[in-house]
Amino acid sequence: MKTRLKQIGIIICIIILMVMQNVVVLADDEIDEEVSNMIEEILEASSNVDNFPNLNARACLVLDRESKQVLAQKDAYTKRPMASTTKIMTCTIVLEHANLTDIVEISKKAGGTGGSRLGLKAGDKVSVNDLLYGLMLRSGNDAAVALAEHVGGSIEGFADLMNQKAEELGLDNTHFVTPHGLDQEEHYTTAYELALLTNYALKNEKFASIVATKTCEIHINNQPKQISNTNELLGNLNGVNGVKTGFTNGAGRCLVTSTTRNGHQIICVVLGADTKKIRTTDSVKLIEYSFSKYEYINMKEKIEETFQNWLLEEAPKIQYKKAKETQIEYELEPSNVTWIPIIKEEQKDLEVKIDYQENLEAPLEKGYVVGKIQVNLKDEELFHTNILLKQNITKKQIGDYFEQICNQYYQYLLQNMSIE
Repeated sequence: MKTRLKQIGIIICIIILMVMQNVVVLADDEIDEEVSNMIEEILEASSNVDNFPNLNARACLVLDRESKQVLAQKDAYTKRPMASTTKIMTCTIVLEHANLTDIVEISKKAGGTGGSRLGLKAGDKVSVNDLLYGLMLRSGNDAAVALAEHVGGSIEGFADLMNQKAEELGLDNTHFVTPHGLDQEEHYTTAYELALLTNYALKNEKFASIVATKTCEIHINNQPKQISNTNELLGNLNGVNGVKTGFTNGAGRCLVTSTTRNGHQIICVVLGADTKKIRTTDSVKLIEYSFSKYEYINMKEKIEETFQNWLLEEAPKIQYKKAKETQIEYELEPSNVTWIPIIKEEQKDLEVKIDYQENLEAPLEKGYVVGKIQVNLKDEELFHTNILLKQNITKKQIGDYFEQICNQYYQYLLQNMSIE
């Protein structure tokens, strides 16, 4: 009888744990059918975007992808836990180290991982590709551990790869302990560095495709399973095409959003919101503020125009001591930046100026920086590009000086001799 009661008790405990697990999943990843209506209400309530929005999340930031300019921020440089937005790095590492067609057998450790889950169990077989969709759409912690073990050999080995990448990207205030982001004291980032990481991740076409997917079908043991994206803004707010939600008790509600409008893409990071509604509200406010408050100026045209004027008016004045060449050519350093966002009211304070060296001495190599074209806003630099030598400048030798003297004397004779 006691054995029977013990068995029943164990079954009840298992059921309770499963229910609790499902509650956690819903808390992190529920998809609100009323999101669209909620976003419309947020847009109506925040229609005045001239003023910086009132934000309730603990840290926020908006980054323009092309110029890397910060358009808005609140406490964006403080270290914070980031919950499942960790999976932005997890997905990036997997894409750079694994084959999408690899088949992964789910370990007992991966299958037993709690929090938000894809629903894997030990012994299941899933492709890396399908695990990545389960990781980024369904926010599966079980998928995160399975991928970490497949790529890094263990969670610790995978964390090493994550931290190596963070160091490579210059993310000095970011550190990873797990592939899923469940609370750990030494697992943190900042809103700013999370935006930089996301910007890097989005350069991978597969990553960008995954996070822009609203729903898809994956296969576990060759059996189909429909999954949906937990990002409440995807498909509900104009231009949103990613990226990742997150929630833990320590991190609060988190959301990283990429949005593209009129060819310009921004990344919005919200960390530490107390509720999902606050997370959504702050994200929408920041996105609308950024696109309405800023106007994109074609800096490539302005810089090219300034450069051409400089070639005609200022470049001929540069003195090259001991240089053999007399005709000097210049070029602009290549730049990926064409458009820079400027607050509309501040465009009058935009200034494009050139600083250059007026006296140089040979020899000089092709690519030598002669000067720079700098874009300033209220005396603060927004962007600059260098002016380079397009050729080698060689130093005169004794023979060159002798030839020069002979040529000068010959020209003198031509000008002064009389022909009868």
